[in-house]
Amino acid sequence: MEAPASNIMTSQEMRVLETNAQYFGVSKLQLMENAGRSIAYEIVTRFQRKKTQVAVFCGLGGNGGDGFVATRHLISLGYPVKVIIAGSHADIKHEAALENWHALESLRDSLTIHEISVSSRILDFKAEVAVDALLGIGLKGTPRQPILKLIKTINQMQTWRLAVDAPTGLDADSGTVLGDAVKADLTVTFHRAKPGLLKAKEFVGELIIKDIGLPKVFEKFAGPGDVTSVVKSRPVESHKGDFGRLLVIGGSQTYSGAPALVALAALRVGVDIVYIAAPEKTAYNISSMNPNLITIKLPSPYLNPNNISQVNEILNRVTAVVIGPGLGLQSETKEAINDIMASAEKLKKPVVLDADGLKAFAEFKRPLRVPSVLTPHPGEYYVLTRKELSHNIEESERKVKKTAAKLDTVVLLKGRTDIISDGRKVKLNYSGNPGMTVGGTGDILSGIVGAFMAQQVDPFKAATAAAFINGAAGDFVKSEKGYHMLATDLLSWIPKVIDDPMSHVKVRKNGS
Repeated sequence: MEAPASNIMTSQEMRVLETNAQYFGVSKLQLMENAGRSIAYEIVTRFQRKKTQVAVFCGLGGNGGDGFVATRHLISLGYPVKVIIAGSHADIKHEAALENWHALESLRDSLTIHEISVSSRILDFKAEVAVDALLGIGLKGTPRQPILKLIKTINQMQTWRLAVDAPTGLDADSGTVLGDAVKADLTVTFHRAKPGLLKAKEFVGELIIKDIGLPKVFEKFAGPGDVTSVVKSRPVESHKGDFGRLLVIGGSQTYSGAPALVALAALRVGVDIVYIAAPEKTAYNISSMNPNLITIKLPSPYLNPNNISQVNEILNRVTAVVIGPGLGLQSETKEAINDIMASAEKLKKPVVLDADGLKAFAEFKRPLRVPSVLTPHPGEYYVLTRKELSHNIEESERKVKKTAAKLDTVVLLKGRTDIISDGRKVKLNYSGNPGMTVGGTGDILSGIVGAFMAQQVDPFKAATAAAFINGAAGDFVKSEKGYHMLATDLLSWIPKVIDDPMSHVKVRKNGS
């Protein structure tokens, strides 16, 4: 039971895809309808109607909603069905599942419904077919009661068993059994195989992958799901530093605003502490801009090798570093950037290279040995690679992917459509607008990427989420001010996009 690597998707990737599909106009209700109908189809093709009793075991979430849909289709085709709910229908919070439950309520005369609480005595259910729609692919810990009781009940039934998306109790990513798991004769999973399903044939049985109306191209589109997948929850016992410490190395006599914008954007994302290492006079200017900015004052007019020991002292304290905004390109500065990169690699600190840092790196470029993101615009990409980008998006994708693979990094190419690649995968981001050509929006982007990297987010995921957040923030500003925006206008929208990324749907539909 094998599937090619290209046809495998983790449970988190599937959740991201479903959320992004909703953003692009395919609702969870539609996906649930297609999933439930495909389950009913597999039963219809194997068992005669009217003579086959079907027991559908449903959880309170999306997997249970798939079971509700399957039930409705089976009833419409003349199958006798009983539904067993793990808990009370009053506790169904999943919107699509709740809508499909309401549809079943009006069919109460056509089916039998049992609601099983923790303390309920499990009945001796008899049926020719048992459908496991209890939990699906989202399970990460041992199932709780009454789910555990129902797993045992399903396994003890003399019946043919069908698991929806994944057998309940099985980790769909690792194939590990978490306490106990349903032993299915058939598992119907959706869109792509989940890796754990290929490792647990004893529980999965036959594996079928069903299409539920998700175009494969959606996998390449950045969206709200990419944001929710990287945002960390904040326990009440959180302490300063738990959400990352970022170092920004930037600034010069000409450019003092760039590193400040990076730092302010990172703070808006939620990183706990940001240090800005800048030449002394520039650092004092930055300190006067905003009391939230902590500056490390380098005793020189521009970054040079004499500053390395001071920079390394701070580098030891942080969890990621952004190098480049506004630094300038003096020969000594470029030498210092090379030294700092070596220190970051030695200390295993994730790196974001932007602006002048990226241009300096172009002169000594090599595969990187730490998690890293490069954020060039087309001009900087040419400096980095000496290759012109095409107006053909697919050709540009191939070039960016090849560069990322060669340098063992993530490349976030900024443009009308952002292209993000780690050398294997590619994502395209469509949020953003022409007003964002104003100076400083790229610094905001670097700050968002750096903040997620400081929180130990995978660099490809960090870059994808950051591209969407940055563009969406710019779209909200455009909806308020038109194209008369400043980079600082984006800052207040960053938290709003992070907390509710789906809110961007409205400005997207209005053409922002």
